[in-house]
Amino acid sequence: MSIKLFPVLILVICATSASGQNKTEYDPQQVFAPGFLSEPGNEYRSGNGTPGPMYWQNKADYVINATLDTAKDEITGMVTIIYTNNSPDTLNYLWLQLDQTLFTTQSRGHKTTPVGGYRFGNLEFEGGDSIHSISIKRHGSAITPEYVITDTRMQIMLTKPLKPKGDKIFIKIVYSFKIPPDGSDRMGVTKTQNGKIYEIAQWYPRMAVYDDIQGWNTLPYLGAGEFYLEYGDFDYTVTVPSNLIVAASGELQNPKQVLTSTEIDRLNKARDSDKTVFIISSNEIAKASTRPKSSGMLTWHYKMNQTRDVTWACSQSFIWDAARVNLPNNKKSLAMSFYPVESAPDSSWGRATEYLKYSIEFYSKTYYPYPYPAASNVAGRVNGMEYPGIIFCNMRAKKGGLFFVTTHEIGHNWFPMLVGSDERKYAWMDEGFNTFINIYSGKNFNNEEYKNDRTMKRLTDIMSHPGTEPIMTYPDVMPANQLSVLGYFKPAYGLKVLREVVADPERFDYAFRNYINHWAFKHPQPEDFFRSMNDALGEDLNWFWKEWFYENWKLDQAVDNVQYVNGDPKQGADITISNREQMVMPVEIQITETNGKMGQMNLPVEVWQRSGTWTFRYHSSDTIQSVIIDPDNKLPDIDISNNTWIPAK
Repeated sequence: MSIKLFPVLILVICATSASGQNKTEYDPQQVFAPGFLSEPGNEYRSGNGTPGPMYWQNKADYVINATLDTAKDEITGMVTIIYTNNSPDTLNYLWLQLDQTLFTTQSRGHKTTPVGGYRFGNLEFEGGDSIHSISIKRHGSAITPEYVITDTRMQIMLTKPLKPKGDKIFIKIVYSFKIPPDGSDRMGVTKTQNGKIYEIAQWYPRMAVYDDIQGWNTLPYLGAGEFYLEYGDFDYTVTVPSNLIVAASGELQNPKQVLTSTEIDRLNKARDSDKTVFIISSNEIAKASTRPKSSGMLTWHYKMNQTRDVTWACSQSFIWDAARVNLPNNKKSLAMSFYPVESAPDSSWGRATEYLKYSIEFYSKTYYPYPYPAASNVAGRVNGMEYPGIIFCNMRAKKGGLFFVTTHEIGHNWFPMLVGSDERKYAWMDEGFNTFINIYSGKNFNNEEYKNDRTMKRLTDIMSHPGTEPIMTYPDVMPANQLSVLGYFKPAYGLKVLREVVADPERFDYAFRNYINHWAFKHPQPEDFFRSMNDALGEDLNWFWKEWFYENWKLDQAVDNVQYVNGDPKQGADITISNREQMVMPVEIQITETNGKMGQMNLPVEVWQRSGTWTFRYHSSDTIQSVIIDPDNKLPDIDISNNTWIPAK
């Protein structure tokens, strides 16, 4: 909005803000009161936000063999879990997650799905995990244990406790499940003109996390809350009809058994190419020449180490292309895309590998090197879902939509695949952090071809609505229409404000990388992040964490008054500002004088520690034409009408 500037007719001016009011509801004791993060650190989690000297986490290694029955759309499998108890506690039972059990009409997730459904719900599909047998082996002896399945959790009772600090147990489970056509927008089956695309996730029984904060983490899988998983090494096979191409987490171990020599040669070429190379082109889809055998089944063997999960997809309809990813310290990875011919134009998935390659290189250089030998982007029905080394994106996405879903989903390989936060409780620690880094990946891509952070500013009205929950609300508790705001955009906007207004980009980036380095392949809690940033930035930001993450306060900064010293603008001006709502922020003020001189004042947040008004001296040389708070609109100010002062006529 432009503002007409009237001539200055008087020298001594006591003007009100544009709203005509200077009432404030602000109470500094609410935001600056001591007590937040006052609990002392301990041997497991230090007061500076880093893992303590006795930090521990348990480990879960997996050997999985699964088979896809395309006639029944069913998975049968056997998983052996090698679970290591590194905790100081004796474990009398174990908890596992059976996520597929969401997809039954008896599940809590089904019963809490609104009529008509929503993105993460389950409507009238009778699937779920079927457990055929369980055996456990310890120190050479094997037994069949007692177990109880409760919704999406399974508890295994141990006849002999699992001892602390390194005791191991081998858990062997034979299982099966029907593949849900629409698996809460995280997996499913898509029909294309050349065959079905199977996106297979949450496909094996997984260990629940046992940690130093809560012991066993047993929140059920209801749909919106994602996952909290232990790290380990995976060795797995998927057996599928021979005409299908498999895309999967990790590195393929038996290319000569499942690929043709032509495809192997093309992959080797892609590993040395910054430009996209076709492994299977559009005119080769579903041809017998793309398969090493014409009938029967093929077993694809993969390994992936130090990861919290693995996932895969398969189809005979895939175009497959790839390119080299350049990582720090002269290391390399491989970016690959798998998509049907319907998605092939250059405005769509023809650029998918370009987007994937760029994003991995950007995040690796800016935050932490990508740790895996390959990354795959798979087109299908899933709108956007992330797994270690593989992502699922919608086959209809194109142009900027495909870029942003790709850069977002692969960004999750940093949060939470690398920094292993608890997604089931704290969506903002993965979705919010990832949305934040997406701002900069978008800004830096191809001369800002797809730059778009306008959504952040548009959140101001939504954020300040009385019915909006705090960010620190469990995803399954959030109103469905607030999940995107509270899980993604408000935390991302907050980190952007912290980086660009409260701190500065260089200091913030150092502190953020420090947090990532300390918690890579570990399990941070929210307080660990807050403490880590406070410590590395050298700032007490408890006021910021409290107001942005734990409260739903609003921000309203205003210019109240301008008065010249002794009535003479050449002696300076005393400018009074106010903080009219409960949220506080540093203050950036632009002052323009009648002679054209422009000045800027930057005031720290501490000006609000005692009251909601502040007066400062500005060394003017002429009458003041305007005073503007937050001239670049970086803050979520709910009333910008009082951000500008101009003299009365």
